[in-house]
Amino acid sequence: MPVYQDTERKTWYVKLYYTDYTGARKQKMKRGFKLQREAKEWERHFLETLQGTPDMTFGALYELYAADLAAHTKESTRRNRVSLIERHILPFWKDRRLNEITPADVRSWQTEMMNKGLALSTLRTVNVHLSTIFNFACKYYRLPSNPCSKIKAMGKIGRSLNFWTLDEFRQFLPTVQDPILTAAFLTLFYSGIRCGELLALRVKDFDAAAGTITINGTYHRFDREDLITAPKTENSVRTVYLPPFLVDEIRSVIDRIYCPDPEDRIFQTVTSRKLRYAIDTGAAKAGIDKIRIHDIRHSHVSLLINMGYQPMLIAERIGDSVEMINKVYGHLYPNQHQNLAEKLQKMKF
Repeated sequence: MPVYQDTERKTWYVKLYYTDYTGARKQKMKRGFKLQREAKEWERHFLETLQGTPDMTFGALYELYAADLAAHTKESTRRNRVSLIERHILPFWKDRRLNEITPADVRSWQTEMMNKGLALSTLRTVNVHLSTIFNFACKYYRLPSNPCSKIKAMGKIGRSLNFWTLDEFRQFLPTVQDPILTAAFLTLFYSGIRCGELLALRVKDFDAAAGTITINGTYHRFDREDLITAPKTENSVRTVYLPPFLVDEIRSVIDRIYCPDPEDRIFQTVTSRKLRYAIDTGAAKAGIDKIRIHDIRHSHVSLLINMGYQPMLIAERIGDSVEMINKVYGHLYPNQHQNLAEKLQKMKF
């Protein structure tokens, strides 16, 4: 038996040998259990995770899934997903055996989640994550079927689109007193870049002569450390042309940096928290609706649509796909059917 008592410390420990995925024989030891059953439970959980069979617990599966996430997803994506799973999924399922979970169990979990007062979009996201974990088990650990596939997903995909018109943005901007924050908001509104892309901009990414900024990274702050990682998608890597007044604004921000280095971030004193606070307080002062930072990107797209630009050009500018532009913003385009009929009428002989 790999569970032993430490008579000196009056605790229990686990000592066992196993064969890893390379075929190497290894030893595993875990100390500090107050009770023998706690040590046995840890041993069982470790072996289940190691073997990866359909009768393992959901908690054991989650450890395998989390390791896969760490290897194949961006750190920011992994952290966000893990946070949702550990808050809304793991507490309910961790001790359940996979092959005993039924669609009725999933339905009970959905009911519990819906009673928490979460946003419909959050409910849908959490539901998707649970289904993804079960699909992971089906694909790699021989779970016969995904119990989520038998029932309707809860929540709904957020479809509402909030943005500021040009007039509303002009009302908001004077409420921002910090000139660097002002430049940040102007850059977001008139370039359509994402907040993470703005904060990742380095001096070398700005070409004043050409009037462009190059987007090739996104900014995150983890454990008090600044990180610039690969952008969200391949389309996100792009060069954005700026109006001359915005070139001047960005140049003025760089001029405030002491002995700027090409690797220095341009908006190094700006944070997402400062931007959110400025929006919240400024919108109230200006008497306009409060929006999210990301909604300023929507505002830029709305502005371009009203100026008559087509989806392909807009998609290239904001680093998205034409399909996404049509899906998210298609309803903002004016209905052309009436215009088409009128032109055909003029062609009548």
